[in-house]
Amino acid sequence: MRKKQAQILVVDDQEEILFSAKMILKKHFETIFTENSPKKIITALSENDINVVLLDMNYRIGFEDGREGIHWLKEIKILSPNTIVILMTAFGKIDTAVEGIKMGAFDYVLKPWNNEKLLETIDKAVAESRKNNKKPIVEKAEKRYFTGTSQKIKQAYSIAEKVARTDANVLILGENGTGKYVFAEFIHQNSDRKNEPFVHVDLGSLSDNLFESELFGYAKGAFTDAKTDTAGRFENAQNGTIFLDEIGNIPLHLQSKLLHVLQTKTVTRLGESKARPLNVRIISATNNDIKAEVKNKIFREDLLYRINTMEINLPPLRERKEDIVPMANFVLDQIAEKYNQDNWSFADNVAPYLEKYPWKGNVREMQNKIERALILADNNIISVQDLDILDFEEIQENDENPLSELEKTAIEKALFKHHGNISKTAEELGLSRAALYRRIEKYDLKNT
Repeated sequence: MRKKQAQILVVDDQEEILFSAKMILKKHFETIFTENSPKKIITALSENDINVVLLDMNYRIGFEDGREGIHWLKEIKILSPNTIVILMTAFGKIDTAVEGIKMGAFDYVLKPWNNEKLLETIDKAVAESRKNNKKPIVEKAEKRYFTGTSQKIKQAYSIAEKVARTDANVLILGENGTGKYVFAEFIHQNSDRKNEPFVHVDLGSLSDNLFESELFGYAKGAFTDAKTDTAGRFENAQNGTIFLDEIGNIPLHLQSKLLHVLQTKTVTRLGESKARPLNVRIISATNNDIKAEVKNKIFREDLLYRINTMEINLPPLRERKEDIVPMANFVLDQIAEKYNQDNWSFADNVAPYLEKYPWKGNVREMQNKIERALILADNNIISVQDLDILDFEEIQENDENPLSELEKTAIEKALFKHHGNISKTAEELGLSRAALYRRIEKYDLKNT
């Protein structure tokens, strides 16, 4: 039987799983790589054209919630968008695997697996990988960005466009969910480095003992599990851009190590003495009050000077209300495209609710709510109930407020439809019983 041309990477901390998978797969596919640590994924992806990653979801003893698998799934989708990821999980942990599929995984297999099922799943994944790789490379550069019309966001994009043409270090400030990653990517895509790597590092998720090995790499034998020479994130970003997300979360005692790299433009792997030259553009981001941290001496002032040659402040959604409805439509189009669906829209009465909702999680919260609504909605029309944006406390107590009138009408219709049944009415409106009772009291609907 002729083997299919494909490069498969299997990642699991159990050697018997790696051995078993390799024995099965090498009979059907040309190249099989195995790694016993997810930390080696980055190197494997940078050195090989991996078609499919078969990724275990748990690696540390005592931690079996699958969060590590989700973390590395995100990393793979950023580093190598065309690589297909199949998750491996034990029976009883399927919920986390399903969450992974929503976040971009192709499928999952249960351990212990059925050989035929495993081969069938990987075969489909390889076909999908080939389909992805037929897409023109320029597609990434043509990614659409929503700018909006509010003065604050237009100013932020104007700064981003100007600084993108330089190699200046950029610090992006803003609340969680305001789009700091999107802005970092926008700057990279509009720079002369756009065809080079864009490497995202979530510093908030790195423990102290992984900080140096992840960022700077390590030599074989540098520590117990260092079985091969491994490049760090800075080296992986060579000639491109490294995005240091949540930089405000770096402990003070590690900040000097990062500062040294930025000052010298070199990196030294753990276990080596040779400094390697770097040509990397630095973009950093934080939702912390970084200047207050400097004042309180929990963030180095000299490091702040290094990372913020140019500073960009991203406004929260509540400060750009004129952008909320157009952004919601943009996000809906993106999510519909992700699921290969057409002709989705919001119900006619949704706009006032979108504008009034507080959006404490900003754009990220909007994306989550719209994606959930698209999955739940009927007939390609998303209602206020589908969005789950009725139950919040900021509704004004003004009867002339059109939002209040819309809400009152919606509650009246639902109560009438369900003959006054509170449970069914609350369920249709996406409210708790207590929240519905408060609104019945507010709008004096007791006799409806």
